[in-house]
Amino acid sequence: MRTFPLRTVFLLVAFQSICSLALAQPKSRETESYPAHPDSKQKPGIPAGDIIEGQFNDSQLYPGTKRNYWIYVPKQYSSDKPAPLMVFQDGRNYAKRDGGFNVPNVFDNLIHSQEMPVTIGLFIEPGVVPAPTSDSQDRFNRSYEYDSVDDRYARFLIEEMIPHVVKNHALHISSNPDDRAICGSSSGGIAALNAAWHRPDSFRRIFTTVGTYVGLRGAHELSTIIRKTEPKPLRVFLQDGSNDNNIYGGDWWMANQSMLRSLQFAGYEVNHAWSEGFHNGKHGASIFPDVLRWLWKDHGKTPVSKHIEECKNDAKDFLVAGSDWELVSEGHEWAEGLAITDDGTLYFTDVPASKLYRITPDGTRSVVVEDTAKANGIALGPDGKLYGACSGAEQIRAWDLKSFAMEVIAKGTRSNDIVVRHDGTIYFTDPQGGKVWMIDKATRERKAVDDFRECNGITLSADQAQLFVAHFPNRFVHAAFIKDDGSLQYKQPYFHLEIPVNLLQGQLDGMCTTKDGMLVCSTAMGIQICDQPGRSHLILPMPIGSKRPCYARFGGPDRKTLYVANVDKVWKREMQLEGALPWKSPVKPPKPKL
Repeated sequence: MRTFPLRTVFLLVAFQSICSLALAQPKSRETESYPAHPDSKQKPGIPAGDIIEGQFNDSQLYPGTKRNYWIYVPKQYSSDKPAPLMVFQDGRNYAKRDGGFNVPNVFDNLIHSQEMPVTIGLFIEPGVVPAPTSDSQDRFNRSYEYDSVDDRYARFLIEEMIPHVVKNHALHISSNPDDRAICGSSSGGIAALNAAWHRPDSFRRIFTTVGTYVGLRGAHELSTIIRKTEPKPLRVFLQDGSNDNNIYGGDWWMANQSMLRSLQFAGYEVNHAWSEGFHNGKHGASIFPDVLRWLWKDHGKTPVSKHIEECKNDAKDFLVAGSDWELVSEGHEWAEGLAITDDGTLYFTDVPASKLYRITPDGTRSVVVEDTAKANGIALGPDGKLYGACSGAEQIRAWDLKSFAMEVIAKGTRSNDIVVRHDGTIYFTDPQGGKVWMIDKATRERKAVDDFRECNGITLSADQAQLFVAHFPNRFVHAAFIKDDGSLQYKQPYFHLEIPVNLLQGQLDGMCTTKDGMLVCSTAMGIQICDQPGRSHLILPMPIGSKRPCYARFGGPDRKTLYVANVDKVWKREMQLEGALPWKSPVKPPKPKL
């Protein structure tokens, strides 16, 4: 058995040099050529897999589309064992034995030599929506499906296309993400990487050629998001040439290099091959067999995994090695406000159910208030009471945590989220009324301190000198200094959060801060951690399949456990960061690096 590295290409790639591949370097499109790889040709005596053709016309995610697909089934395949799967975009270009990538030939050869597992190939064309009449033009879905950077195409593969193939062709395909690879060229390349990026629970091995990581439908932002996001368990190979496209949407050559550097920065297992090629599959096809050897190396022995210890982003400084999200509670209608006492007891609300839950340090869960009047945000106060923004009764209430006797603090006020300062001053948001309110610590008088449409989450800086308020539909958390009388001044849209390209809403919600001045905010993209100067440093996605996070609080004996509510569930995760407690004495954080 031959093992990687096999050729000069990978020696050069390993050193991250501009890769000549010991091939003829093209000076123009007309002279561009690369020698055919020996493993891309059919070889005598090697079993040839079967090619099956089909059509899929029943997509609900892309309604009205029709598309052709092909399936490669190796001769060694047996339905007794789930087979690995590799998915190809623009499938017609890959499914042929006599042109382009010659994928069936390569699969035959590498499966026979046991340099890749017995793998089923799925070659899918982009969808076309036929026009209703012959004098109208069809709608071609390729850019919509491939260039978009949301999770729709990944869902199409996982929820519709692969199940269709399994059902209609009686194939036993593995659901293990370590058994799944995905490939594409140009827009098919961003589709491949984006599908695996969103769903590493389904795909972990990616090969892209002349990938379209540019500004057609937001892919130019993906390399930045990768830098800021907790690493995912992916193995990626990139190919491109210096004569690739340079048009209105961006520079493909520079974008591919930027993507490589982002993946390296974030600690991914990544490889690459550069040339002087143009926007086509010639170079990619010539190295395809060796790329497969690298993608599938150690399959069945060492799974593709995260490499947080190798990343250069803040994951290694903020997260605890080996820790991940742990489920605390589930089955709620809308879990929201979180508050954690010094002994580690967790309190949270279920807004529609109008209940207040308690989870003790030993894990016992109970309902301690049966009717909170639809309390949303909750916050501990310096008096040991739990304060709640009770929108159903238009009240601010407080509960004694021993008897759970309730006291009405303010009446006739709508509210959403709440925070209590160490001196007893209360601040809360009123999204419907478009105001931020303050309740005086001594007189209990309520007054509006800010006009703020669609305000949502609210918290204090670690030193309690500033009030932070999230603008739910936007990307900014506003910061304002607190005057001696509790009113606000010098308000700015200070913290800049990342927004999903295809959503256009930040959905900024419940927040908390750390002792070193970081802001931790629940957003549509996950939990985002910002530095003191207001820049998003790290994004922590919630577990796959979860709803968006809507509240975040630090707890635990050392205040290094981050609790997050995300609608129907509550999670926790161990962190290296230590939470600042608004109801305790202020903490002055160190001066930030600017």
